[in-house]
Amino acid sequence: MARQEQVLVLEPQQELKFRGPFTDVVTATLKLTNPTDRNVCFKVKTTAPRRYCVRPNSGVIDSGTSINVSVMLQPFEYDPNEKSKHKFMVQSILAPRDMTDMEGVWKEAKPEELMDSKLRCAFEMPIGNDKTHESESIKPVSSSTSVKNEHSALPKSSSASLDDGEVKKIMEECRQLQVEVQRLREENKQIREDDGVRKRKISPIAASHSNTVASTAMTKDEGLSTRVLALCLLFFVIGAIIGKLVL
Repeated sequence: MARQEQVLVLEPQQELKFRGPFTDVVTATLKLTNPTDRNVCFKVKTTAPRRYCVRPNSGVIDSGTSINVSVMLQPFEYDPNEKSKHKFMVQSILAPRDMTDMEGVWKEAKPEELMDSKLRCAFEMPIGNDKTHESESIKPVSSSTSVKNEHSALPKSSSASLDDGEVKKIMEECRQLQVEVQRLREENKQIREDDGVRKRKISPIAASHSNTVASTAMTKDEGLSTRVLALCLLFFVIGAIIGKLVL
């Protein structure tokens, strides 16, 4: 059996629009009107319950009255290229005349007694307002930055001239240091050459000196051995003479 048509009048009827920026909670209002002569129970459901807060999300609308439902979208990072797939459904049922428990009515309701209306969600960013704010904010910034650039240009030029003078001094000092280093290198080279010549001169002198010392030592050794031999012969002769005298 087909469901009954929705007796409540929804404003808006098909789409809930949420206007950014979405850095804070954004609220859209859904108006529910009951034009019948019966009280109507309603519930508001969504496909993204963690993203929305609905107050009130259920209740009873008296005959000939209306109620405003606040749908609050929680802050999120908005992506203009992403289309919203969130949907809402307003479900309703005629309230029994002797109703005492609304929850009991929903539990005992038959499917053919239920009525529903669906709405999709749309996210809109106020582009015009953003452009206006951007242009207003950019103008003073650009003017202030230009003034800053003008003021900063003067000290930059003076500092540049000072830097040039310092650079010249440093370059001159570098040249002098290079000259000094070259001079020291030449002196070091000359000293090395002089040391080589001295070593070459000293080597034959040292060799001849060593030979002389060696020959002197040998001569001394020979002289000592000759003296010892002569003394031995002298003692021998003396000993022979003394022996003859004793005999």
